[in-house]
Amino acid sequence: MPRLFTAIEIPREVGLGLSLLRGGLSGARWIDPENYHVTLRFVGDVDDATGRDIMLMLGQVRRPAFDLTLDGIDQFGGHKPRAVFAAVKASAALMELQAEQERIMQRLGLGAEGRNFKPHVTLARLRDASSRQVADYLATRGHYRSPAFHVPRFVLFSSRDSVGGGPYLVEAAYPLL
Repeated sequence: MPRLFTAIEIPREVGLGLSLLRGGLSGARWIDPENYHVTLRFVGDVDDATGRDIMLMLGQVRRPAFDLTLDGIDQFGGHKPRAVFAAVKASAALMELQAEQERIMQRLGLGAEGRNFKPHVTLARLRDASSRQVADYLATRGHYRSPAFHVPRFVLFSSRDSVGGGPYLVEAAYPLL
């Protein structure tokens, strides 16, 4: 089975707003707006049986729908920037949904996620961008804020691209209450 991860899709109108932030940063490989998402739990490459178990267990999630807002642009990597992202404003409903999915994956025998959950939408992956260039980019675009948007479902995505950034395929969609 291909590489799997769970995520929240970004609505088209919010994605269009994010796409206006593209450009002005050398060494950036910009993510296509149709591939914007908030990763909830990276699963990785699994066999077909494990993939089916994941799909079944995710179908048992019963959480209410909620609203999200993107609030600010930042970077991962510190002095050696590797990605630019839109941050997700703190949300208890989002954190609870992610935590439940983490528990499900661990019950299925998958290892715990090694990184703390920092909800975000990756806008670009960076190669050879200096910290100064990224700081200049963030100084002009860092105050971005999206309108609130409704999250009616989460999805199980697959990716066959080994470097990330899409294309992503929705393997299953799970409505929220």
